[in-house]
Amino acid sequence: MHDNPLSVDEPIVDSASGAALPSPHTAHEDDVPAHERHAAMGHMLTGAIEEGKHQVPVQPDPLVTKPSQLESWRVFKIMSEFVEGFDLIRKYQLAATFFGSVRTTLDEKIYSDATELGNRLAKAGFAIITGGSAGIMEAGNKGAYEAGGASVGLNIKLHDHQPTNQYVTDSMMFDHFFVRKVMLTFASEVYVYFPGGYGTLDEFTEILTLVQTRAIKPVPILLYGKDYWQPIFDLFQNHLYEKYHTIDESDLHLFHIVDSVDEAYDYILKTVKGKS
Repeated sequence: MHDNPLSVDEPIVDSASGAALPSPHTAHEDDVPAHERHAAMGHMLTGAIEEGKHQVPVQPDPLVTKPSQLESWRVFKIMSEFVEGFDLIRKYQLAATFFGSVRTTLDEKIYSDATELGNRLAKAGFAIITGGSAGIMEAGNKGAYEAGGASVGLNIKLHDHQPTNQYVTDSMMFDHFFVRKVMLTFASEVYVYFPGGYGTLDEFTEILTLVQTRAIKPVPILLYGKDYWQPIFDLFQNHLYEKYHTIDESDLHLFHIVDSVDEAYDYILKTVKGKS
């Protein structure tokens, strides 16, 4: 048995009623069978769910970094978002996820291209899934909506208020970014990245890492707009691969850059199984 430097006397999940919910760290020793560890975790989660479901605040506070304890209601809220999110995305057997800036500061053509691509893919039977807000997300949803297709928005509650756009036919609002990212990650057969900011780059490198490490099966990753994405590709090639050798040459082929709706549409139909 090894000492666990992270062990604490208090349970990780805070119980507002004062009843101590068991901490599973006590069952993480090497000689404890897996089924006993699972039982300890199950007991803790059951208690948190039963208590937390009655305590979820209308306006939850942000989750702080490295909390010493988690409120029971937050454990319930996180788990409920996972369950509700997976229940939503499983309804769509063929889908394409669009990522891109929430802002409307890009060239107007990029928005019209997102609308056109969403429209054409919806007519081909794809559900279009976005982050559900404005900018590129709204443009993609608009295309699917006007085609009479499934137009899904997976939005996030922010302090500056990020309303869901008017072109969604199905939607969900998340409180936790990491849960929303999981839903966007597992939602589709193809991922299309339009120009965007930190959020778009975060979502792009998340998928890229999952495919690179084989944490998920290979999935088509499409980068739309050469003016925006070519310099980022050059950074990957010249800086990460050639200078520092922190990625392999094969990693440069995990995604594909396109510069027109026709090129994007043809690539998607060619690469997505069952639509070639």
